[in-house]
Amino acid sequence: MSAFKRYRDVGIVIILLAVPFFFLRANMKAPTSLNALDRVILRVSAPIEFAASSLARGISNVWESYVYLVDVKADNERLAYDNARLREQVHHLEQKEAENRELRRLLQLRESIPGDLVSAQVVGKDFTEFFRVTRVVLDRGSRNIRPHMPVVSPDGVVGAVQRVNGDAIDVQLAVDAAFGIDVEDERTHARGFVRGTGDPSRYSCKVENVDSRDEVEIGDLLVTSGKGKWFPKGLPVAHVTKVVKREPGRDQEIEAVPTVNFSRLDAVLILVAPPSEDAEQDPKDKKSTASAKQGGK
Repeated sequence: MSAFKRYRDVGIVIILLAVPFFFLRANMKAPTSLNALDRVILRVSAPIEFAASSLARGISNVWESYVYLVDVKADNERLAYDNARLREQVHHLEQKEAENRELRRLLQLRESIPGDLVSAQVVGKDFTEFFRVTRVVLDRGSRNIRPHMPVVSPDGVVGAVQRVNGDAIDVQLAVDAAFGIDVEDERTHARGFVRGTGDPSRYSCKVENVDSRDEVEIGDLLVTSGKGKWFPKGLPVAHVTKVVKREPGRDQEIEAVPTVNFSRLDAVLILVAPPSEDAEQDPKDKKSTASAKQGGK
């Protein structure tokens, strides 16, 4: 029995070695050299070879797809990280660009206004029912800051210094009811006096002392007249939003909004040069200047 098993095992080994040899031999022959045995072997081996080849291709495709998906996932994670980092850099650069643009506007304003100007950053806002105050901190120390000094920005008139406490300064905004300034219509040069309404719900002002014969239209820009030498001439103050004509002899009813967006105010300039009175101004100019200074108190 043991000898039979031994011979059987030897026979199986010989067959297993011979079958591939005959398959290989038959596949390597030229079609014209095939004999009957070779053609039988090829016919039998063809389905086996096809199945084995298909199985190998399938396993290879599955493996390649898995590896590809792993690589794609890693690439997606890397790209998502790079995208987030680049978006953060773009946001940072946009902020820097906005700051640089504002600084350039402040520099242009500084160059266009004669006299000594001190820059300051807005650090806080205090709103009350009667007046509005913005607190600023000087970029450089100055002992020359006094109440009533003009405060401006690239967009126009901000207000006037109200209180000084070291480098911290409270600024009374141009929309306060107690603040007023002499202006003229940039288009028609019609004269008037802009005073804040003190409305706590919105930034607004009214234009007083505009003669009924003067031409003022909605959308006109009102700029400082320079009378009284308090604010330099030509600074934007407000845009006209409403005009109600009156009969001759009565002033027009005019409403306006300030050119400065106080809710987005970041930096200002304080005109340190002390205001000087013009001895030759007419009585209306003197009255306007006196009212403006009283409003800054």
